[in-house]
Amino acid sequence: MARLRSPGGCPWDREQTFDSIKPYLLEETYEVLEAIDARDWASLAEELGDLMLQAVFFAQMAAEQGLFRIEDSLDAINQKLVRRHPHVFGDGTAKTPEQVKQRWDEIKAEEKKQKNKPSGLLASVPRSLPALVEATQLTGRAAGVGFDWENADQVLEKLNEELKELAQARVSARRDELEDELGDLLFVLVNLARFLDVDPEQALRRTNRKFRERFAHIERKLAENGKTLSESSLEEMDALWREAKRKQ
Repeated sequence: MARLRSPGGCPWDREQTFDSIKPYLLEETYEVLEAIDARDWASLAEELGDLMLQAVFFAQMAAEQGLFRIEDSLDAINQKLVRRHPHVFGDGTAKTPEQVKQRWDEIKAEEKKQKNKPSGLLASVPRSLPALVEATQLTGRAAGVGFDWENADQVLEKLNEELKELAQARVSARRDELEDELGDLLFVLVNLARFLDVDPEQALRRTNRKFRERFAHIERKLAENGKTLSESSLEEMDALWREAKRKQ
């Protein structure tokens, strides 16, 4: 990367900035997730390399500006892992994953206090996260201090309440009200996923993948009969959808 960024290197790499390559970081992250979902280990090996390249790219640009070196990043994460695992590297004790998570959060909060960073419980949840991931982290943090329902049945009751409020918002047809109520509904679903120990982001990705496969089946079968989607009725497509669902 140093050579690519050098005067005799690549014109494209030389002109990149921290902001210009941010989209590639996000893209490579999702390609890693896709490889994991597909259990395609050869692709995962390749995609992890692509993801690591983004870290190298950022670090090289930082080194050129005298901000930090990649060694600083690696030292920082090594120190953090040791510091936040006192039950492994020190004399702390933690017998369950829950105890480990609680201690991790306590140490993290103390670190932020020492660095004079915002110390509110939710302050460290990035606002730039995908909405489902952000909601999962927000509710998880709040639940960790007791701000939570007692069981999944109570969450389901809240879900029904939010469905009724969304139905009422449809009557007014005000966009801001509809958006507000739909957001509340999604937020409750995220909480339900947490109670069921299901990652909502991964659950939705799994459903997206099923939709792709079933819709591709519809297109393929119609093409075999010499028809296109626009030439087919909803009844025909629905029958093929059910066929694809049975095969899955």
